[in-house]
Amino acid sequence: LSSSETATYRVSGDLEPPFSASNLRITIAMSGRKFFVGGNWKMNGSKESVSTLVSMLNGHDFPADKVDVVVSPPSIYLGSVRADLKAAVGVASQNCWKAEKGAFTGELSPQMLLDNGVTWVILGHSERRAIFQESDALVGEKCAFALASGLKVIACCGETLAEREAGETLAVVSRQLAAVAQCVPSWTDVVVAYEPVWAIGTGKVATPEQAQDTHAAIRAFLAETVSADVASQTRIIYGGSVNAKNCAELGKKADVDGFLVGGASLKPEFTTIINARL
Repeated sequence: LSSSETATYRVSGDLEPPFSASNLRITIAMSGRKFFVGGNWKMNGSKESVSTLVSMLNGHDFPADKVDVVVSPPSIYLGSVRADLKAAVGVASQNCWKAEKGAFTGELSPQMLLDNGVTWVILGHSERRAIFQESDALVGEKCAFALASGLKVIACCGETLAEREAGETLAVVSRQLAAVAQCVPSWTDVVVAYEPVWAIGTGKVATPEQAQDTHAAIRAFLAETVSADVASQTRIIYGGSVNAKNCAELGKKADVDGFLVGGASLKPEFTTIINARL
C-alpha cells in the first residue's frame, strides 16, 4: 500500500474489550512506514563472537533511509558494541527499570543506557513475562518511564500456543497493549513487536497470513483505543523464528513493518533479513 492509499481492516472472531464488537471494521489512512529490523541477541555471545557480529554489520551496506536496523546485545556488551558499531545501526538494551537510580540490584536505568549511547530498549518480551513474572502493568510502567527518559521502545506482545488454540490471540495481545496504552502519552517512539510465543526459538513460524491477520488486528486495536493516526503510523514488526528463507514472504504483507529477529541475528543471514524489503 502506498502512502496515499487507505486500508480497511476487518477483524473477525470473538474480540474481547477494548474492541467494541465481534466484527470490527475500521478504515484509516495508511502512511509510509519505514521498515525496521531488530536483532535480539538474548543471553548469547562472547568478546570474540560479538566482535565478529559487529564486523559483519559494519561491513554490510544498507540504505539507512529505507530501513532502521537495531541490535540488542547482552548488557555487559552494550558499551563496546555501541563504541565499535557504525552509527547507522542502533543499539538496544534488552531491559531497563522504571527509575533513574536507586536500590534495584541487577537493573539498568534509561539514564545509564543513554549515557552509553544506547537509544533503544526492548520491553515486555515473552521471556521477561514468563521467566521473570513481569506483569502487563509493570511493562506499561517501564515503557512510560523509558519513553519519558528519552529512550525509544520496542514493546512486545504475543500469545502462547495454548492461548492461540483456545482462540484467545486477540484478547491476549489487546490486553498486553492496553496496559501500554494506559501509560504511554505518545507512540511516536514506540515500535510494537508481535511475537507469538509458540514460534520463538521453536523453528515454527506464523504463516504470512497469520502474521498479517494479527498485525491488522493490532492496528485496529490502536485505531480504536488510541487514534487512527497512531494506528497508521506505528510500526508493527513480527518476531518468531524469522530467517533468511521466510523473511521475504513475511515482509510482503501490508501490516508487517519489519522483524525482531532472535537466533538468526547471530548469523550472517541477518544481513539478508535486513534486505528483505529492499
